[in-house]
Amino acid sequence: MDFTWIWDSFILIIAAMILLRIAGRKSIAQMSVVTTVIIISIGTTIVQPIANHSIYKAVGSAAIFIATLLIIEYLQVKFNWFEKIMTGTSKIVIENGHIIHENLRSLRMTVDQLELKLREKGISNITDVKNATMETNGQLGYELMHHAKPVTNGDLEKWLGLKQGEDPNMLFQEVIQNHNTESVDSRWQ
Repeated sequence: MDFTWIWDSFILIIAAMILLRIAGRKSIAQMSVVTTVIIISIGTTIVQPIANHSIYKAVGSAAIFIATLLIIEYLQVKFNWFEKIMTGTSKIVIENGHIIHENLRSLRMTVDQLELKLREKGISNITDVKNATMETNGQLGYELMHHAKPVTNGDLEKWLGLKQGEDPNMLFQEVIQNHNTESVDSRWQ
């Protein structure tokens, strides 16, 4: 029996991963029509040489693809350098309210595309963003400037001089205090 299909499977999956890595995180994350067609085409091309010969080889190849994926995911968790090689790192695209054009170019992203991502997050002004990063999964991570952050319950409690978590008008306060001191008639339980 010929077992060269095992090595072919490994070579094909590594080649596909390298090609998709070259395509970049933006392409994979956005999944436009063109990107979807290309990824499906790459998948079909990878499986085609193996699948035409035998159903068992096709199933075996798919199993090897999955095993390779699991091994790579394990290695990414175990070794930071391996994760950096396989998925890359986040890139800063806004720093102190200013766009880092060089990083946008390396991501092959336009200012208009960055603005679209900001609007999707409800941010209407770039100067309100302290830091923004394009994450490895194609999502935008951001931190707002102090003046643009929404007010939290903790902020309100601090400004009103309340101890955090304590509300003098809490509707259940009387019930909680009375529950511990008064016993309830057994007929009402």
